[in-house]
Amino acid sequence: MSIKVPPFPGQDRVLEELERGLSVQILHRGDSVTIRGGEEAIRGAAELLSRISALGDDLLPLDPHVLREAMEEVRRGGPPSSLEDARGLVVYQTAKGRQVRPHTKGQRDYVRALTASDVTFAIGPAGTGKTYLAAAFALSMLKRGAINRIVLVRPVVEAGERLGFLPGDIMEKVEPYLRPLYDAFFDLLSPDKFMRLLDRKVIEIVPLAYMRGRTLNDSFIILDEAQNTTPEQMKMFLTRMGMGSRAVITGDVTQVDLPQGRESGLAGVEAILGGIEGISFVRLSAADVVRHPIVQKIVRAYEDHEGKGREA
Repeated sequence: MSIKVPPFPGQDRVLEELERGLSVQILHRGDSVTIRGGEEAIRGAAELLSRISALGDDLLPLDPHVLREAMEEVRRGGPPSSLEDARGLVVYQTAKGRQVRPHTKGQRDYVRALTASDVTFAIGPAGTGKTYLAAAFALSMLKRGAINRIVLVRPVVEAGERLGFLPGDIMEKVEPYLRPLYDAFFDLLSPDKFMRLLDRKVIEIVPLAYMRGRTLNDSFIILDEAQNTTPEQMKMFLTRMGMGSRAVITGDVTQVDLPQGRESGLAGVEAILGGIEGISFVRLSAADVVRHPIVQKIVRAYEDHEGKGREA
């Protein structure tokens, strides 16, 4: 099949990905593209190419994760609807001018939940953008004056190591546990601006134990690694919300570091809070991993292995 496809940014990479992902051969000369392969694969590749070339400059060159999701939709026999879903969902623009937007259907559902809900639970494996998207959304709210501060909270739970062997006072001991939150904001802001916001307490990073007794008004509060909270700690955190505040709770219930026999406050929270207006639960999966492509394969392999263990 030969079709006309006007040149577009990133075209060579897209054609290479389509050849690998859809098992087709693509010959490209000028604005003419010839596709060879199975009938369904040819039809899917042609539709994808036509839709991609029609996208506006705001989406080109196409994000690799969006392209992979669109190819998966074509392989399943449906239309590549993810291409249109990605349009317009810009969460934040970084200091370097890069637009932060959701890359997968799960992430788009997550961003819509952040927009619509006072409390959002994002549950899924590492690499799915749970904390990063929440941080970007919080910065967008701060920028337009919808909140006055961002409060980042993490439980300090030892994962096979002892805090007592780390040097320094208590804040120096817990700093390594909070470092992943720094990493997200270093990427979204310049390091200098992030440190200035920290110094002014516009951004605050707090161990979970230090949240008891506080009430936070006009704040965006993110509880990260929430699988390492107990049910009592989860209740304590959720009741810190004051007027004009929002909360996001992120975690992976397959990576609990609590002492053996202790129940995770994240694992059973949906049974308690599910159905309450203003509270959303978003489940992310290996399909939403946006790190190195091998990470998605690793997550799926562990999910398969753990599933076999439960069946046995």
